[in-house]
This record gives sequence, C-alpha cells and structure tokens, in this order.
Amino acid sequence: MPSGTSRRPTGRISTKRNSAKRWKNTNAATGALDASTPPRKSPMLSQRVLVVVVLLPLWVGLLFLGEIPFAIFMAFVILLAAREYGLLFRKGGYQPSLIFLMAGAAGLAWFHIEDRWTAPWLLAVIFGASAWHLLAYERGREKAGTDFSITLAGILYLGYLGAYLLKLRFLDYGAWWVLLVLPIVWIADSAAYFVGRRYGKHPLSPRLSPKKTWEGYWGGVAGGILAGCLLATAYGTAWGMAPPVQPWHGVALGALLGLLTPLGDLTESMFKRQFGVKDSSRLLPGHGGAWDRIDSWLWAAPLGYYLIVWFFT
Repeated sequence: MPSGTSRRPTGRISTKRNSAKRWKNTNAATGALDASTPPRKSPMLSQRVLVVVVLLPLWVGLLFLGEIPFAIFMAFVILLAAREYGLLFRKGGYQPSLIFLMAGAAGLAWFHIEDRWTAPWLLAVIFGASAWHLLAYERGREKAGTDFSITLAGILYLGYLGAYLLKLRFLDYGAWWVLLVLPIVWIADSAAYFVGRRYGKHPLSPRLSPKKTWEGYWGGVAGGILAGCLLATAYGTAWGMAPPVQPWHGVALGALLGLLTPLGDLTESMFKRQFGVKDSSRLLPGHGGAWDRIDSWLWAAPLGYYLIVWFFT
C-alpha cells in the first residue's frame, strides 16, 4: 500500500560534491588571508643591504684616510679574490698553489705602486711557483705543468690588473679619481640591469651570461656617460673639491668604462660557467665573493688610470 510520505534513499551516500564545496571555500578563505597578509621581505635582500651599509662607509672612510690604509685594504681584497680563484680551479681537479696565488697577487698589487719593485717581486714569484710545482710533479702530480700555468695566470690577472686599484689612489686628487672611476662602473652596471630587464630582447653572450642583452649593454654605456658627467661636474665644478676633474673627463671615462668593463664581468663568468658555480664564494651574503665584487673593477682601474694619466693630467 503506497505511503503518503516520501521514501528516504538508502545505501551509500556520495560526499564528493560536498567535499568539493568545502575545499573551494577553504581555498577562497586561504587566498583572502594571503592577500591581506603583507609580503615578507626577502632575507637575501636584507643581507645585501646590510653588507652595503657596513662595507660602503668603511671603504669610503679608508679612501679618505690616506693612500696607505686604502692600499692595504684593497691588497687584502685582492688576496681574497686570488684565494677564490684558486679554489674555483680546484673544483675542476686542478691544483694551483694557493700560497703563491695569494701572496703573489697581493704582493704584485702592492709593489706595483712603485714600478721599480714590480719586476723583482714578479721574478721571485715565478721562480718560487716554478719550484713548488716541479716538486709536485716529482711527487706524482701529472698535471703540475697545467697547475703552474693556472697559478701564474691568476697572479697576473688579479695582481697586475688589481694593482691599478691602488695606483689610482696615489694620483694627485686620487680619492676623487677613485670616486669617479669606480662609481661609474656601479651605475653603468645598474643601468644595464634595469634597461635589459625592461627592454632586453637580443642576447649579448648567451653561453656566458644568458640574461645580458645588447639593449642592456647600450643602456649601461649611456648610464656610464651620464653618471660620469654628473659626478665630474659635482666634484670639480659644483663642490670645487677636485679642480682637475672636469665634466668632459667624466663623459670620456663613462664612455670608455661603459663599453669595456662588462668584459671583466664576462671573464669571471667564463670561469664560473666552466666549473658550474654561481658565485666565486659566499664571503658576502647576497653579493658573492671578493672576486665577484671587483671583476669589473679589474678592467676599470687600469683603463681609467691610463686615460687620466695620458689625457687628463
């Protein structure tokens, strides 16, 4: 006999639809919570800022304290860079002498302040490194000849080029020349980064540095020229702190350094790509190692030095 009331379904009841609704509501609530929560600052960014806040005033203070304090500091930086260079090659199975690399590069940078000491020091380093690697070969190191070549190359590249970071400071009004040459490199590099990020389409060096573009490169050149002109005007004309520094000096330096110093960065990138590392070391959080910090300076310092000596003074 039919009943007047509806019959309740029996058996297993599916919860798939209800579960989907619950998950949808949960996700929506989570999204709303995330949207209302301010993003956390990157720890890496904080570390980068802290390193700059600590080291930049120290560097500028030593620069104006005198030639010798600044030279000692830069020679120490070159020593650290030479150690990173040696350890980088050791990752590839080579065994350059860290002792001769560090002492040779830092000593060459120091003694090259006065050229009469450069040749004796370089001879001593070559003879000593040669004896070191000859002994290594006698002890069974089959690649000792290659190790010797790597040792000498590092001493010359880091020590000889790095010496001009010291020699710049020993020029008349040297502190101001340093504050013109090296900030041009920083600003040109930053301009290249932002222009390349916004407009970059054509790779500059796909294997060495895939993110670098020709648009960024020319943006860096323009940024270097503008920075050089403004800084030189400020130092020599507006502030009157360095009378020999003229705006056209800044333009010439900006053009030369903007065009050529990226090769210093690419040279280090070549070594790092070969051995599969991102930074030369983790010495400075967020900034890499000492070599990472001076890779472009190693080209900027000698280029700037000879432009100043031959044409400006």
